[in-house]
Amino acid sequence: MIIVNLDVMMAKRKISSGELAEKVGITPANLSILKTNKAKAIRFSTLEKLCDILDCKPGDILDYDKNTEEKI
Repeated sequence: MIIVNLDVMMAKRKISSGELAEKVGITPANLSILKTNKAKAIRFSTLEKLCDILDCKPGDILDYDKNTEEKI
């Protein structure tokens, strides 16, 4: 399962959800879906903006754990 560690990077960069959503150009609701691992997909353009704003790499935000079962 893909795990989104967006909260970790946001805390490190001291940026709020509202501020990040505005800078990325997505709704706060969509950012919340990403943060809570409920997203089924993410656009590369959105991932690129997140990385640019948070000054990180995709691997800092996304992780993979084959032992974690997806909650359906």
